Amino acid sequence: MTSAPERHMIRLDRKPQLFSMRVAALIFQNGHVLVQRAAKDSYWALPGGRAEIGESSQETIIREIGEELDRDCSVERLLWSAENFFAYDDFAAHELGFYYLVSLRQPLPFHESDIVHRVLDGVEVEFRWLPAQPSALLKSDLRPRFIAERIEALPQRHEHLIVREGRSDVAAILKETI
Repeated sequence: MTSAPERHMIRLDRKPQLFSMRVAALIFQNGHVLVQRAAKDSYWALPGGRAEIGESSQETIIREIGEELDRDCSVERLLWSAENFFAYDDFAAHELGFYYLVSLRQPLPFHESDIVHRVLDGVEVEFRWLPAQPSALLKSDLRPRFIAERIEALPQRHEHLIVREGRSDVAAILKETI
């Protein structure tokens, strides 16, 4: 009997710096977008997680949706790749992010204002639907902010972004089409 290979997430964390590769999904239902957060956090993010060594970004999002939502999904297209720079706890964080438009093969329950799913993934993670409108997403503190700013006009072609959260210029953006 062979054992499964050890998994290694793409994350380097040596205070005061943190680097990670995160892959996230935009999943829509009834004019809302699915978001997640650790139960202890005050901000929301798109569902997804850290890539593993040897795993493509598409493989990552399919695995993460399966693990966290217990659902199969279809990856429609890559919307954005982003170099995100931000503060996180005691870290100066640098995150390489891939954001995919994804559809679930079996829908999650829908409720306009309540948690619709919980999972234990090292910490308790809760999921809910937020209106897919910039004002609602900004009010709920969706991170990174650029998603809220672009939610009503998703790109038809991949865009590459450089995002420096917390600065007065909010985001320096470099667009590239592939």
